[in-house]
Amino acid sequence: PPRRSRRGELRVLGATENNLQDLDVSFPLGQLTAVTGVSGAGKSTLVHSVLVGNLQGDPDRGACSGIEGSDAITEAVVVDQRPASRSPRSNPATVSKSFEAIRRRFAATREARALGVGPGWFSFNVPGGRCDTCEGAGQLVIDMQFLDDVRVPCDDCGGLRYRKEVLGVRFEGRSIVDVLELGVDEAIEVFATDPAIVAKLAPLSRVGLGYLPLGQPLSTLSGGEHQRVRLALALSGESADRLYVLDEPTTGLHPEDIRVLLGAIDALVDSGGTVVVVEHNLDVVRHADYVIDLGPEGGPGGGQVLATGSPEEIARDSRSHTGAALRVQREVTEPG
Repeated sequence: PPRRSRRGELRVLGATENNLQDLDVSFPLGQLTAVTGVSGAGKSTLVHSVLVGNLQGDPDRGACSGIEGSDAITEAVVVDQRPASRSPRSNPATVSKSFEAIRRRFAATREARALGVGPGWFSFNVPGGRCDTCEGAGQLVIDMQFLDDVRVPCDDCGGLRYRKEVLGVRFEGRSIVDVLELGVDEAIEVFATDPAIVAKLAPLSRVGLGYLPLGQPLSTLSGGEHQRVRLALALSGESADRLYVLDEPTTGLHPEDIRVLLGAIDALVDSGGTVVVVEHNLDVVRHADYVIDLGPEGGPGGGQVLATGSPEEIARDSRSHTGAALRVQREVTEPG
């Protein structure tokens, strides 16, 4: 693919944390950089401990002489597998903030106006239309004392979270519960005429999470899904002059999901952000604008910069294990 032009660089000077061998290394701004190397080569130490740690002013930051060019970055954002929200009531609708606009659409219906209720009535987080017995949780917790708590569906609402009057209010034939059961892509179609809702949900679809029901608790997602939710939230915000760091985001993903993920990363870079990915996946490495390859081995035998440059330049470097893998992949995909 064509490589994007850099807009300057972040230059790490004299990095000596863990096994890093007094490294001086540059990270281009306005590009996708892949940091590669065998396990234990120092990738995470360089990126997370030294680069991000120093940019964020972490008291446990990795040792280095300094970072030049940091004034060009407004914020360093780590897109990892931590939950985007720690609230047990959080779901794709709430974290994307689309639920606010969806509730406004329900409040504007004829049935809601006849009842004299507003958007808050359709929330399961505040008193009003939610079930009073379970307080909108849809379930009750039974304290088993010395055993784990047992959760059972609420008898009054049948696990639906809302009072019966709320379920009688319909938007195009669907109750609020029906809408929360829609997948993200389905909801985009249902609310296609509402730009505010579509704009909030579109980033989730762009990172390959179009299948998630709007009301699915985030606590049930996998680590990889959490990482993509966080990436979607990054896409929905202002990207310019921010540094985004992802650590092996392709773990467990199907090749088609990886293609979608790379499209989302490209969108961050094309909107003015800088992305650094710690990654082994060769499709991601080949897609990067710039590669920093560490090694030659792990542990005490690592911590050195073996090669830097475009993926094509890395593939031509005889010292690089990553380069050798790229050469083999190219021979397999381009026989003859």
